Amino acid sequence: MERLNKTNSVSEFILLGLSSRPEDQKPLFILFLIIYLITITGNVLIILAIHSDPQLHTPMYVFLSVLSFTDIWYTTNIVPRMLVNFLSEKKTISYAGCLTQMYFTYVLGNIDSFILAAMAYDRYVAICDPFHYVIIMSHRRCVLLVAFSCSLPLFHSLLHILLLNQLTFCNSNIVHHFFCDINPLLKLSCSSVFVNDLTIKTEGLVFWVTPFLCIVFSYVRILIAVLRIPSAAGKRKAFSTCGSHFTVVILFYGGIFYVYLQPLSSYTVWNRVATLVYTVLSSMLNPFIYSLRNRDMKRGLRKLLGRRKS
Repeated sequence: MERLNKTNSVSEFILLGLSSRPEDQKPLFILFLIIYLITITGNVLIILAIHSDPQLHTPMYVFLSVLSFTDIWYTTNIVPRMLVNFLSEKKTISYAGCLTQMYFTYVLGNIDSFILAAMAYDRYVAICDPFHYVIIMSHRRCVLLVAFSCSLPLFHSLLHILLLNQLTFCNSNIVHHFFCDINPLLKLSCSSVFVNDLTIKTEGLVFWVTPFLCIVFSYVRILIAVLRIPSAAGKRKAFSTCGSHFTVVILFYGGIFYVYLQPLSSYTVWNRVATLVYTVLSSMLNPFIYSLRNRDMKRGLRKLLGRRKS
């Protein structure tokens, strides 16, 4: 970070946010404050319900609790600063603060990606090889999957931050986004961004596509297995469980691929909308998607809320 004063005349960035019109700021503040409170409350309830109900101490719900914990910090890394900027005339963030926010955004987003892949693998084993489920999804393997999902993104995200820190920002410091994201910052650089863009399109793409392909492979195998189930009730139960998981996957990866598979020059306002989907909205919707379509989670939440009332 010390290289900033030596090579950059830009010491801070201005985050334009979702709208530059003054009359939009208070309504947006209220909207995203509600979204943030719902996100925190929903994910905390999921974690507490899983923790307090011994019947939910299974690999799938362990992964779900990790996903909820990550989503709490994922949205906290972005939304509180958005809320401050909605009510502030000076919508600035320091250079170091910008890179820090970007680093944790990528770390937490990548953890979400790997945990979703682990959940898909868990459902694949449960449906396609139920007799060996306890052996395959042992406690040790679950711990290794969570440890791998949480550790690898630390180094992947650091690579992009180190490459970005080599760039010079000497012209505009206005970021057309609601948080520090890599593509809007690359457009502001007055030095070559070829290496950065190539890294995003190769290493970054592989890092996102690999868990996505694992998820697709798992669900294709699950679909084939479900279609072979003779019982209609069995098919409904399998589709209900996996359908909720796949809904989350579509929301999450749909926004990511829309944003990062486009050329840097075509970055538009729709990229901000897509970014909202996979950063803010998916974190808010996850508790509803997993609890409303899942009888075990609904039972766990009822027991948790009943215990709190008594």
